Amino acid sequence: MRFIPTKVHGYLDYIMGLLLIAAPWLFDFHRGGAETWVPVVLGAGTIVYSLLTDYELGASRMISMRTHLTLDLVSGLFLAASPWVFNFDEYVWQPHLVLGIVEILAALCTRLERGTQTSDVRQHSAAMH
Repeated sequence: MRFIPTKVHGYLDYIMGLLLIAAPWLFDFHRGGAETWVPVVLGAGTIVYSLLTDYELGASRMISMRTHLTLDLVSGLFLAASPWVFNFDEYVWQPHLVLGIVEILAALCTRLERGTQTSDVRQHSAAMH
C-alpha cells in the first residue's frame, strides 16, 4: 500500500506546509482564533520537521522517515478533528477535515525508506546482465 516515494512525499510536505499556513486567507476563514492558528502552526511545524527528516529533501536528516510519517499522521488527525475539538465547526470545518485526511492518506501511503524504487530498478537491471 506504500506507493508514494519519499522524494515525492518531500515535495508534498513543503507544498502542504505552505498551503496550511496560507489556508485561512486563501479560503477566507481567518478570524484570529483556533480556526486560523491550528493550520498555521501545523503548517510551520510540517516545514520544520520536513527540514529535519532523513529523506531526499531534508536539510539535516535528524529524524527518521518513520518518525516523520508518525508526525504527519498525528498532525492530520489533529487538523481533521480541530473544528470539533475547538468548537469552531459551526463557522468552518471543511478545509481542516479535507487537508487533515490528505495528510493522513499521504502518511499511510508513503514508503519508509528513500530511494527504494531506484535501487529496485538497479538491482533488477544488474541481475539481467
